[in-house]
Amino acid sequence: MLSQPIDVSFDLGGGRTVTIESGKFARQADGSVVVRQGNSMLLATVVANKEPKPGQAFFPLSVDYMEKFGSAGRIPGSFFKREGKLSDSEVLISRLVDRALRPLFPEDYFCEVQVIITLISSDQEVLPDALACLAASAALAVSDIPIKEIISEVRVGRIDGELVVNPSRSQMEKADMDFMIGATEKNLMMVEGESKECSEEDLVKALEIAHEAIKIQIRAQQELRSKKGITQNREYTKPEQSDTLLEKVKTFAAGKIYQIAKAGTSKHERSEAFDILKEELLATLGEEPEEEEVRLTQKYFDDLQWEIVRNMILDERVRLDGRKLEEVRPLSMEVDLLPTPHGSALFTRGETQSLTTVTLGTPLDELLVESAAKSDYTKFYLHYNFPPFSTGEIKFLRAPGRREIGHGNLAMRSLKQMMPGNDYPYTVRVVSDVLESNGSSSMATVCAGSLALMDAGVPIPKHVGGVAMGLITRGTDGKYAILTDILGDEDHLGDMDFKVTGTREGICGVQMDIKIDGLSMDTMREALEQARKGRLHILDAMYNCIGAAREEVKPHAPRMEKMFIDKEFIGAVIGPQGKVIQEIQRSTGTTINIEEVGNVGEVSVFSPAKEGLEKAVAWIKGIVAVPSVGEVYEAVVKGIKEFGAFVEFMPGKQGLLHISEISWKRLETIEGVLKEGDSVKVKLVGVDQKTGKFKLSRKALMPKPEFAPSKPIQKHVTDKQQDKEGSNTPQG
Repeated sequence: MLSQPIDVSFDLGGGRTVTIESGKFARQADGSVVVRQGNSMLLATVVANKEPKPGQAFFPLSVDYMEKFGSAGRIPGSFFKREGKLSDSEVLISRLVDRALRPLFPEDYFCEVQVIITLISSDQEVLPDALACLAASAALAVSDIPIKEIISEVRVGRIDGELVVNPSRSQMEKADMDFMIGATEKNLMMVEGESKECSEEDLVKALEIAHEAIKIQIRAQQELRSKKGITQNREYTKPEQSDTLLEKVKTFAAGKIYQIAKAGTSKHERSEAFDILKEELLATLGEEPEEEEVRLTQKYFDDLQWEIVRNMILDERVRLDGRKLEEVRPLSMEVDLLPTPHGSALFTRGETQSLTTVTLGTPLDELLVESAAKSDYTKFYLHYNFPPFSTGEIKFLRAPGRREIGHGNLAMRSLKQMMPGNDYPYTVRVVSDVLESNGSSSMATVCAGSLALMDAGVPIPKHVGGVAMGLITRGTDGKYAILTDILGDEDHLGDMDFKVTGTREGICGVQMDIKIDGLSMDTMREALEQARKGRLHILDAMYNCIGAAREEVKPHAPRMEKMFIDKEFIGAVIGPQGKVIQEIQRSTGTTINIEEVGNVGEVSVFSPAKEGLEKAVAWIKGIVAVPSVGEVYEAVVKGIKEFGAFVEFMPGKQGLLHISEISWKRLETIEGVLKEGDSVKVKLVGVDQKTGKFKLSRKALMPKPEFAPSKPIQKHVTDKQQDKEGSNTPQG
């Protein structure tokens, strides 16, 4: 007999109910739940192997978040019409969940764990990423997989000055703060988000509100776990330990590790020294040591190195490269160093370096961002590349991994806060190639990106800079050290990785991962203030490099002009089957984009050459211009008849230049006076109110002869005859 499903519910506020159900879907998984809010439903499953793989020395956790297009009643737009590899958006949500869950597992737990979260029903107003971590944690809670604590995650947005937990999609369109916060019942674990220059205290308030909401969600999971009858976690095989070997490693290596750490050498010198010491240690095991003995020796060495370096920083307030705790590494930056890109910058901070370029494109270059709920185009995007040579390694070049996508997204969200609005016509692509890396290449990308944008003439009003912070704590005596501009090694051995980006006025982006319990809000405030000082130091150097965006784009960048035309003229500019706009683009070498915005047409003209831009703009203005009586035009003869010439005096607009209006002198014939293709200045002297035909005159621009007859003899042409002769010529 099948067991009955169980569920719990809680209120998010404002009558928004969230329900967590278990026992109905995916029952062969170790744990599975469905989280529902409105019409949004997420299925989360978790499965863990009972035993670790032989020789496993790390915790293999994989987290995948997927959105089924069928959940929103849509069919994927790809050639295969099915979901493919995870999109960047799905990867980013997977990372948010992974970073929050990973610290929950015991340090000696090496069994492989797979978490899969699937959006199975979509709601236009409910943002599923705010529920993904809740679903994953609940799936763990109803399983017997060993975890130390239960966790959850919420979004906090600020809408019209008010902080709201898990706001709706339409509310978020008006938000000036957007932060995802993960926490246990006692401690913050993960923060990521963006804001329009919020203050440090604004961020702290958002964290406090988020934590209160998370506590409610954790209590709901605990209730569900109790209903499921989970009273204890499964037993698991723990790695072997050897007190004798541990003492041997300490005796041989402790003093030498300290000397290397205290030397203040470069990354490669320090790494090489530690590698040599480790090889010397392994040599003491004999000629043919057992594999497990080698593994344990390496582990004890790494653990000892971790402990000694941390104690050195805490007790002596000195770091691996000899810097003070609040000191930023030497800075070097340069713009306009590449001749062909539309903007470029090289930013170097210590042993971390980013070469960043900016490319200006047309609306045709906009990026499609597709999800189950909706598809949008974005005019600003950033790509981050981390080649293996940046760390002196050899690896296969592959598509960007989750780390590259995550770091690029943080930089993009930070710089986006200063980008011009939707009326800015260019599509902007920023590419950061990390050439060296020893700590926080994502923050180097933010700085280099800001410099390159200003170099390209993108009108960002302020520089955005970033700095990575670290934290080291010791529970035995309560000592802690906050580190500004952390090294790669300090990131590995620290208790917190905290990246903060922003302008001189406020925070634009945050990414934080905490590896310890009990981080107080006072410590958080202190870290934020130290980060602000470090950011201001870097921003001062950036303003010294380039103080404001260039007033014009580079000569080789595409030129652009935007104009607005009456809605009724859109068809005339495009022409039948697009013939007119295609002819303009072909003749002028331009790219033209037309969008209908309300009651007007928004026309954007792009050209690599100024001459082509001016010609295309004049052409379009001619099409949409309304002829004005009394104005003088440069016309082109399109056809010759015995009674006059048909001339085009504006694009798409023709009129009759009667033989009597060509000259004050009486003409028997036009032959020898005008021919097809001739340019002739004419004056619009009238418009027939009944027929709309334009009346043009050349002689009105000539001085009148002294003895010219007041009424020259004319050969009469009837309207019917003119209609017949010019029936295929548009008159207006």
